[in-house]
Amino acid sequence: MPWSNQSGGGGPWGQRGGSGGGKSPWGGSGGPQGNGNPPDLEDILRRSQDRLKDFIPGGSMGGKGLILLVLGVIAIWLLTGFYTVRPNEVGINMIFGKYDSTSGEGLRYNYPYPIGRVIKPNVTAQQKIEVGYRSTATGQGRPRDEILESLMLTADENIVDIDFDAVWQVNPARPQDYVFNLQNPDGTIKSVAESAMREVIGRRNIQAILTTEQASVAQEVRQIMQGTLDAYGAGVLVNVVQLQAARPPSEVQQAFFDVNAAQQDAVRVQNEAETFASRVIPEARGEASRTVQQAEAYREQSVADASGQAARFRQVYEEYRKAPDVSRERIFLETMERVFGSVDKIIVDQNGQGVVPFLPLNQLPQTQNNAANPGATR
Repeated sequence: MPWSNQSGGGGPWGQRGGSGGGKSPWGGSGGPQGNGNPPDLEDILRRSQDRLKDFIPGGSMGGKGLILLVLGVIAIWLLTGFYTVRPNEVGINMIFGKYDSTSGEGLRYNYPYPIGRVIKPNVTAQQKIEVGYRSTATGQGRPRDEILESLMLTADENIVDIDFDAVWQVNPARPQDYVFNLQNPDGTIKSVAESAMREVIGRRNIQAILTTEQASVAQEVRQIMQGTLDAYGAGVLVNVVQLQAARPPSEVQQAFFDVNAAQQDAVRVQNEAETFASRVIPEARGEASRTVQQAEAYREQSVADASGQAARFRQVYEEYRKAPDVSRERIFLETMERVFGSVDKIIVDQNGQGVVPFLPLNQLPQTQNNAANPGATR
């Protein structure tokens, strides 16, 4: 059906008010008759069929030619379903937008668009998420600190400033989870990393975090991140968590260092005391052992002496029972010998003559010795 000219100045392709009419998109002046009217659709279809006959053998547009044309178009469309998967990629095949299968590297095939679609995520690239800081684009200069991410509360109610990286990649075994379940991979992994770090830091004291347990902190954070992402079905592998910095907040660093120095001094004094104790205690134990041994030896000696004296007394008593007079005389003489044997003695006659000139008598032996040895008193 021809277009009706309601305005008299040409159709939608013509120029209004022009004598020569408008130029139609088919190259004619105005219309097929050159009278400024729009082209006739029936005429356009007829001319298109005439041109198509030139490509069909025999010049006849029969049913066979149309079938060949349709089959050719279908063949070309089917050939567009071939695709190549590179070694660092995995092919995610979808049919009508729904996941169908996963393909490895090489030349692969899926239904062409719009029936099929292929997404090829990179499963070997290592991605890094920065938490607590942001490095510069060129890698030069001091990183920018992100206080809201880096300040964390410890188990002993201190605050520590933590900067760390989480290195991850797409899980080659579950790339479809990464494609369909993660809308914002970087944001999701960053939130999971920050949450895991806060959980681990909240279970430890600040001194251990700053000194001896940084490696265990990083390993535990990686395990928590992997478990959380697996629960989400994220299709992500967390390869490593690296602590870049662990320090007290800048506002209290000096006070913290002073407290740390005092704690180290306390530890040093305690170690010195333990060293002194480890030296004195063995000496005291040795002295106590020696005293105990001496007491035991004295006890043995005393018991032996008492036993010997008791045995001797029993023997003397037995002899005394046999001969009392003789035993009594002998006991008297032995007693006098024991008493006077070690003292100086002066024997005088019974008359007592010549005693007075020698008083005091205890100096008489010394005078006699000086007379016998004149050079001894010099």
